[in-house]
This record gives sequence, structure tokens and C-alpha cells, in this order.
Amino acid sequence: MRAVLTWRDKAEQCIYDLAFKPDGTQLILAAGNRLLVYDTSDGTLLQPLKGHKDTVYCVAYAKDGKRFASGSADKSVIIWTSKLEGILKYTHNDSIQCVSYNPVTHQLASCSSNDFGLWSPEQKSVSKHKSSSKITCCSWTNDGQYLALGMFNGIISIRNKNGEEKVKIERPGGSLSPIWSICWNPSREEHNDILAVADWGQKLSFYQLSGKQIGRDRSLNFDPCCISYFTKGEYILLGGSDKQVSLFTKDGVRLGTVGEQNSWVWTCKVKPDSNYVVVGCQDGTISFYQLIFSTVHGLYKDRYAYRDSMTDVIVQHLITEQKVRIKCKELVKKIAIYKNRLAIQLPEKILIYELYSDDSSDMHYRVKEKIVKKFECNLLVVCADHIILCQEKRLQCLSFSGVKEREWQMESLIRYIKVIGGPPGREGLLVGLKNGQILKIFVDNLFAIVLLKQATAVRCLDMSASRNKLAVVDENDTCLVYDIHTKELLFQEPNANSVAWNTQCEDMLCFSGGGYLNIKAGTFPVHQQKLQGFVVGYNGSKIFCLHVFSMSAVEVPQAFTRVQDLRYLELINSIEERKKRGETNNDLFLADVFSYQGKFHEAAKLYKRSGHENLALDMYTDLRMFEYAKDFLGSGDPKETKMLITKQADWARNINEPKAAVEMYISAGEHVKAIEISGDHGWVDMLIDIARKLDKAEREPLLMCAHYFKKLDNPGYAAETYLKIGDLKSLVQLHVETQRWDEAFALGEKHPEFKDDIYVPYAQWLAENDRFEEAQKAFHKAGRQEEAVRVLEQLTHNAVVESRFNDAAYYYWMLSMQCLNIAQDPAQKDVMLSKFHHFQHLAELYHGYHAIHRYTEEPFSFHLPETLFNISRFLLHSLTKDTPLGISKVKTLFTLAKQSKALGAYKLARHAYNKLQGLRIPTRFQKSIELGSLTIRSKPFHDSEELVPLCYRCSTNNPLLNNLGNVCINCRQPFVFSASSYEVLHLVEFYLEEGITDEEAVSLIDLEAPRHKRENKWQEITSNNSQTLRLDETMDSMGDDDPFTAKLSFEQGGSEFVPVVVSRSVLRAMSRRDVLIKRWPPPLQWQYFRSLLPDASITMCPSCFQMFHSEDYELLVLQHTCCPYCRRRIDDPSP
Repeated sequence: MRAVLTWRDKAEQCIYDLAFKPDGTQLILAAGNRLLVYDTSDGTLLQPLKGHKDTVYCVAYAKDGKRFASGSADKSVIIWTSKLEGILKYTHNDSIQCVSYNPVTHQLASCSSNDFGLWSPEQKSVSKHKSSSKITCCSWTNDGQYLALGMFNGIISIRNKNGEEKVKIERPGGSLSPIWSICWNPSREEHNDILAVADWGQKLSFYQLSGKQIGRDRSLNFDPCCISYFTKGEYILLGGSDKQVSLFTKDGVRLGTVGEQNSWVWTCKVKPDSNYVVVGCQDGTISFYQLIFSTVHGLYKDRYAYRDSMTDVIVQHLITEQKVRIKCKELVKKIAIYKNRLAIQLPEKILIYELYSDDSSDMHYRVKEKIVKKFECNLLVVCADHIILCQEKRLQCLSFSGVKEREWQMESLIRYIKVIGGPPGREGLLVGLKNGQILKIFVDNLFAIVLLKQATAVRCLDMSASRNKLAVVDENDTCLVYDIHTKELLFQEPNANSVAWNTQCEDMLCFSGGGYLNIKAGTFPVHQQKLQGFVVGYNGSKIFCLHVFSMSAVEVPQAFTRVQDLRYLELINSIEERKKRGETNNDLFLADVFSYQGKFHEAAKLYKRSGHENLALDMYTDLRMFEYAKDFLGSGDPKETKMLITKQADWARNINEPKAAVEMYISAGEHVKAIEISGDHGWVDMLIDIARKLDKAEREPLLMCAHYFKKLDNPGYAAETYLKIGDLKSLVQLHVETQRWDEAFALGEKHPEFKDDIYVPYAQWLAENDRFEEAQKAFHKAGRQEEAVRVLEQLTHNAVVESRFNDAAYYYWMLSMQCLNIAQDPAQKDVMLSKFHHFQHLAELYHGYHAIHRYTEEPFSFHLPETLFNISRFLLHSLTKDTPLGISKVKTLFTLAKQSKALGAYKLARHAYNKLQGLRIPTRFQKSIELGSLTIRSKPFHDSEELVPLCYRCSTNNPLLNNLGNVCINCRQPFVFSASSYEVLHLVEFYLEEGITDEEAVSLIDLEAPRHKRENKWQEITSNNSQTLRLDETMDSMGDDDPFTAKLSFEQGGSEFVPVVVSRSVLRAMSRRDVLIKRWPPPLQWQYFRSLLPDASITMCPSCFQMFHSEDYELLVLQHTCCPYCRRRIDDPSP
């Protein structure tokens, strides 16, 4: 719909009301205290009428065109003749708000602020009736029997011709929603009188004469000032505070804007029996518009779809003349039709309909898909599975779900597009462009095929049935026919506006133009006959023509039709051939003839008489006469009956009656087909019934049921079906696919053979959901050590990259334990033990470095200076070779320098600052390090003796920076560190004498035997590659020292580390509380440590075997509820 401005004028005062003379030639306007009379054809002001002394509020013309009336703020009503002469004047007690002529009796109703009057030429006086509220508007019914009054207090009063109230309608808003404009629908086709009501509650509503509301209120979002119907009642005009006139359907659906104005619209009316609209505004503007309603339609063969009343679509079968109306209740913007598909574009969505059946005469459409999206397009085309949107130079192919699958960009504007058929999903499109190019596009192909290029723009296109010829109508109204393959112009004819090929006959086409229909057959001259309109289709002997808004079918003269019935010729030929082959059964021949003639019962009797019952059954089943077939069979062979039911079910399936087909298949014992249909249609209840009725031995149909249950997201029924047939493997797979892990684990407990099938997918699922730690444990549980190690390595790498060094330490510890677990395999022992020691070392490094990283990156320190001092020394002693990823030597030395300076180790601090000078230092540390390097020079060149570490084996004071690493410089005994404070613990590792097992050693230590006075003599034994200290035990009364303590006072020489080896008697002399044992799993040996200060308690974690001062360990466990190193929970009983 478009609104074209015809003329415009400007009065000096507000236009409150207007009225057309019934023949549409004159327009009366209420402007200020005058009436203005215009010629509607060109907007000429014919005459101003003066008679009122104040503002004229209302004007109305009588239906017979002889009189019109005006009402004013001066409380008077003036009656004028059509010759513009005032003939009568009467008054009310208040200003006149509205006037209306009875359409039948020409009785005049005039309404003021407190009463209304009824006057007719036969009466001498005006009969007046009081009103409870100000009357703002009034309107007579079509039959003139009732007058509706709209009031300021939100009430509508319906009166009879005598002024008596018959119906009272109270609007919900009351006085907050004054009724501002009302109008009865003038349509003669409506069964009931319908009143349209516009109120200042910003609502549009409809009522019957009885006062019953029709439908719901429609929100307007502006204050309406005027409402009026088109002459036939099909549309409504509404204007008001939104400064525009809107067009609505008679049901209140907004269709668009007629004209935007610069001020409030107080009045708008339709010129009688036309599409012209006049608008009057607050600022005195008078605008006269022509409304142009464009044809929105689509055609495919004998089906024509077109828009009706702007919101409905009518599909017309051009052969049977059947019509079906589809009510969309929104503005229909575009229509496309193809085979059994119909696409309708609405403002905010596209609806795709399909026919209920494949019957060529079926007219029942149902919604197949909705694409809820707003599209801008010039042309719309629908195919079997796609819609095509054309917008200027661009074509877009969308699936019915709204997904854009393909797009084509043309060189010029697209002027014409048409579907020319093809397999579903691969249809061809014929496209004509403004630059004269004609292309063929397949919806499944990105590349357009150029058929030919002509010099003039394309207006219309069609391709012949065999795809060999192309007919084009160009912008010069010339019809041109080309050979597609040779590009040769076969002929051309002038005066054409549209062209169409015959869909059944290759050489026939027709074109229209200049008031004639032209038919061309082969090389014969053109045949002409008179025709108004456009040719849009040519099917067999019918040509379809569109004239204005109506479609008609024109019969082609018989000279252009070829009717051939070959069926009987073929039958005769067939009988003759069979006779030649020796067939002599005349009954059989006669039965065939009867069946061709449609005499099926006679044919069946003859088939039976000739002993060919099967042919009779085939005939009935082919004709879908199943009841006759059953009667013919009677109580015959059950196999035949079953076969018949199966055929009937096949037919029901083909005609899209799947429920009936399922029931028939079940009764025929064809369970697989019944399951297939039920599954494809998602009928879970039907599948449940079938699955429960089937015997567990019928494995194939039951497995099909389970498959569909899974597909339809009903895993519970699928599990029930798998249990029925005992298919535990599929049941496990189902639980895994649906991630019902609890059921899967329960099944795995009962059937360990499925352990791999459960835990491996579970681990993968955990890993995909970023639950790597749980995934690693699941892989481990499933026996997939390699995957477990790989997940842990990835976790560790991620933790290091993200600077989560405490997590990295934990993961490296877990990795080391995994490697130790794998090392139990003799084939991998050496490699895995090497990895074990490497990962243990990395775990210790990252565990310590976590504190360094937090100290340098975070504003507050979480550790004591002594702890940071010890950690940085421990790290520097450990980082003798390559530095692991993520560990910064700069941060370690920086921490050591700062803490050394704070604790009085000035020599060490100076050494750390000197080391930093040779490294690349981050900008943020530069200033601090340079300042520290300068200020340390003012300190003495020595370290505080309190900080010097002591070896508890040989009592040697060790330097703060030890070139040998974390071992004693004298006895080479490795230091044992606390895993929290990193202080050297008072522990010495000792080894068992050869022949003593771990179990025997523990039992000897546990004996707690009383100590004898003995002489302890150390004996040094040197063999090929080892050096051993041995303790000789001889009873003596020289002293009562502990043999272990006595041994530790030994001064060792040489550079090789000599371990402490103890015998049974020394073990027996030890106290259990002084010995800590790292009980490593095989193939590692246990490690034994002796505490040299029994009163200072040390705690060892039973899981990771890390040592802590007992007080530190208890505090850390309280803080973290687990071991700070291996994260073993305190409530976990396992080591």
C-alpha cells in the first residue's frame, strides 16, 4: 500500500471536522468559524461559508446529498442546502460537539456538552434529551434504527430513533479513557452491526449492537482524534496525537501509514466509493491522498494465491474454481507458491504452508514452518525445501528454519525470477536482470549459469517444457524467443507485456499486450483474440490471465489442442500380442476390458472364474479398494489376508495416514515397519506399547525400538528395552552417551568386564568439561596409565604457564606417583624410576618457588623472612643445571638479596646483587635492585652466624651458599628440609645392613630393648667402588652412649659420600619414636631417618613422605584441611 499526495492546502485555523458530498465531488471543512467548500478533483476552494459566530466543531452531509449540517461553539446548528445556502438554524444550551445524519430517514442528531437533539424536516421542533456527560461523538447504524453516543466519562450510550437508551457500554478506563471517536461499520456483508470505538485510554475496540465486545482491546500508543471506515467497511482510518493517519483492517490490524503531518490530526475521511483520503490537521493543513493497493500474488500451474483485505491470502484452483482463505491477521507483504508449498511474508515473519495430501485437487493447507525474522525483499520465491529472497541485486537462499545457506550477487538489478522445477532441494531458478542478462541458478549451487545476454532490460521470462527455448519480454514490449543452446533469436513480436509457454506442448506459447491475446504454435502465424490483462500461465488447453485483481482461465480454440487417449489402443495391442503367444482364455481378456472400463466387480468375477484370483486382488489393492478385496477373500488363506493388510498399511503410509498404517502393520505382524513409522513421527507411547508386547526373542525390532527411544531422548525406555533382551554392552553405551554415570558405575560394579567402556568415556567427558583432575583419576581407575599421565602432563604445563606453581607442584607429585606405579612393570622400570625422581625433584622446586612468586607479585607477604630466605637458598642450590619452565632466577635472587639484607646476611646479599647484574632484569625490579646494590655496600662484609646451617651428622657449619648443593660440605650427607619452613631438619638417613629386610628392621626398632653399656667402634671397610662405615659391638663398661650418636662424631675425610649402615643390634637399640620411615611402594626401597633431637617433634605425611615440624604441619592442616604438599585430606584413611 502506497499513499500518493494529490493536492494540499493550508487554512488559517484548525480543521476540526470535514464531510464529503455523497457523490464525492465536494468537500466541506470546518475551519475556524467558517465552512470551506473544496472541489475534490483538484483542491480548488469553491466558496467559504459564513454563518457561525464561533469555532465550527462539526459538519455532516445527508446520505441523499441534498443537505449538510454544521455545529459550532456558538451553540447553534445550521442546516445548509447542496447549493451552499443556509436554510435553518437552531440552538442548544452549550457548544455543539458533533452532528450526524440518519442514513435512511435523514433525521439529524446534534450533540452538545450536556444534551443531544433529534431533528427531521417533518418536525417543527427539535426533541432534546439530557446527557449525564459531555458527548464527544455520535454515529447512526446502517439501518438508521439506532444512534451511538460516545461520552467524555468513558460510556457509550446506544439510543433508538426516539432518543431512548437501549444499551449502555462502560469502558474499563471510565473517565480516564474519554470516548473520542466512534463509527459503525457501513458494510452490508456483515451479519451484525459493528461499532468501532477509539478512546483516549489509547485503545481501539469493537462492539456489537448488543454491547458485547468483539475480540480484545488493541493498544494504539497515541491519543486518537478521529476514526472512519472506507465505504464498504473493509478498512479503517485512524488519526490523532501521533501526527499521522494510519490504515487498519476492519478487525483492527495496523497496515501502514497514509500520510505523516506536522501537527495533530483532528479529522480524516475517505472519499465515497474510492481510495482517496483527506486529512485535516491542527495547523490548518488539508491533505488529499490517493491510496494505491498493489497486487500481491503468486501462481504455479493451476493454483493462484493472492492477497485479500491486506491480511488474508486466498488460494484459488483455476480449474475447479475452488477457493480457500487463509487468515493471517497481519499485513501480507509477499506471497509465493510452488507445487504443494505456499510461503507468506508478514512484517515480522515468514509462514511456510504445505498441502495436507498430494491430491491435485486438495485445497487444505497447514503450517509447516515459521521463520520468525524480519526480512526486506522485493521478490519472494518458495521451493520444496527453501525460500529465496530477492533484494535489488542480491539473492539469498534460506532453509525453512531460517538459516542462510547460499547467496548470489548479481551484476544488475533483478527484474524477474521464476522457479522452473527440479528435484527437491535442487530446483532451478530463471532470473532476468535490468542489464538484459538471463541466468539459470540452482539452489544447491553457488555458481550462476548465464543463458544469454540481450541489449534491453528483462520484464518477463519463461522457459519451454523441454528447457530448449527461452521467451523474453523486454522493456520495449517486444516478445523475443531464443534457442538456449545456440543463442539464436528464433522470432520476435511487438506489443507484448507478458509471455508463457505451454507446460504440455513444447512448441506452443502465448503472449498478451495491446488488448489482445496472441497464440503462436510452431512456425504457424500468430493467432489473435481480444483479451484485457496479462498472460501468466498456459497449461494444456487453458490460458490463465490476470486482469486488475481477478484471475480467469481462457479456453484455447480446438485448433490448438491435441487430445489423444491411448489406453484402449494399448489394451487392444496387448490382447493381440497375448493371443499370438497362445493365450486363449477369453474370460481373462474380457476381465481386463471390464477393469479398463471401470466395471471392477464384473472384472473380479471373471478373474475368479478364470482361476486368476490374484489378479482380482491386485486390481482391488491397486485401486485402494481394500474392503472389496477383503470381501473377495472371505475367510480364505490367512497369509493372503496378512498380505492384504500389509498392502493397505503401505497405502495408508503413502497417503500420509501414518497412525492408521502403524495399527495395520501391527495387526499384520510387520513390527519393524510399525516401529519405523512410530519412530520417525516421534510417537513414544506407540513405541512403548510395541516394545512391551514384543517377545524378548524378537531382537531386531526391540533393538530398533531402543534406537528410536535414544533418538527421541527417552533413555529410560531404551534402558528397559536393552535389559529385556539382555544387551548389557548397549546398556552401558546408552548410560555413557546420556552421561548417566551413576547407573553406568553401578553396572560396572556388577560386571567388571565393562570397566573400560565406562571409565574411559567418563574420563574423556570430565576432561572436555575442564575437570582434569577427576579425569586423570578416572583414566587411572580404568587402567589407562598413559592417558592418565598425558592428562597430568597437560595439567602441569597449564599450571606452570598460568603461574599456578602450587598446582604445578601437586601435579608433578601426582605424575611421579603415576610413574612409580607404572615402574612395577619390569619392562618400564628403569625409564619410569628415572622419571619418578625427575618429577619428585620438580615438585619440590615448584612447591618452594610458589612462595617466591607470591612474594614478588603480590603486595603482601604471606611467609616469614626466614622462610623466604631458606626457600631461595634451597632453590639456588637445586638449580645447578637447567632452570625449569616458569621459575625465574631473577625473582629467586631478588628475594634472597632482600631477605639476606633484612636478616643480616650482608655478604650473601652482596653476592646475590652481584649475580643479578649479569641477568636480564624486568623493568619493574630495575630501580629496586639498583638501589639495593648501592645500599648493601654500606653494610659489613660478613653474614650473621645465627643463619649458618649445621650438619646434624658431623656438626659442621655449612656456608649459606654451598657449591655442592643441598649436602654437607664435610660429610656429604644430604640435608633433609622441612616442606613448609625449608629449615634443615635434625634427621640423618641411615641404611640397613645387607640381609636385613624392611619388615625385620621395623620389628627390631619396635622392640624398644633396654640399652646395654657397650663400646662402639666404627670400622671402615673399602671395597672396589664403595666405602662403608660399620659399627662393631663389643660389650664394655666404658660408657653408655647410643651407638648411633657415637658414630656421628666420626670425622670423615675424602670427597665421596659414605652412607650410615646399621646392623641389627643398632636397630634394636633405637627407639621407635626417633625413627621416621618412608615406606615407598615397590620397586623403591624404604628410607630410614633417625631424629637426633627426639624432643623436637617432626611429622611426616604418610602419603607424600614430606617432613614438617609438627607444629607447622598441624597449623597448615587446620588451614587447608589437607596436606599442603600432596593435598591428602585429613579424613582420608588411605596413605
